[in-house]
Amino acid sequence: MKSNVNSLCPCGSLKKYKKCCKIFHDNIKFPSNALELMKSRFSAFAFLRSDYIMKTTHKKNCDFSLDTLAWNKDIEQFCKNTNFKELEILDFIDDDFESFVTFKANLYQNKKDLSFIEKSRFLKENNIWLYVDGEFFNID
Repeated sequence: MKSNVNSLCPCGSLKKYKKCCKIFHDNIKFPSNALELMKSRFSAFAFLRSDYIMKTTHKKNCDFSLDTLAWNKDIEQFCKNTNFKELEILDFIDDDFESFVTFKANLYQNKKDLSFIEKSRFLKENNIWLYVDGEFFNID
């Protein structure tokens, strides 16, 4: 995806990126719930905002690393080689400190469909939502 602030936000809001997830990526505002965080993370991958991905990943996540240079490089390589086509929200279970978002991410690499469905788990710590982990499902 081209990093154009005037293009539609990849999160599916139908708003321009600069009026949507960019405010989270630029630390102007924090997501108020896990659904906003999930959508803003998808957009961060699409706009190659690895700093945001790392900042919003819980320490219990298997990808979390104190080696931020290597972690950043891995995220950027994935982002550069992936076309983040569409995000579909399938379910949202909201709670005060633990929430779940089930979504379908439509992704492509070298014209190969890598789309998947995931039920993501988020925890709220120090009033900030973080991505912990996810359960993957087959696409039927």
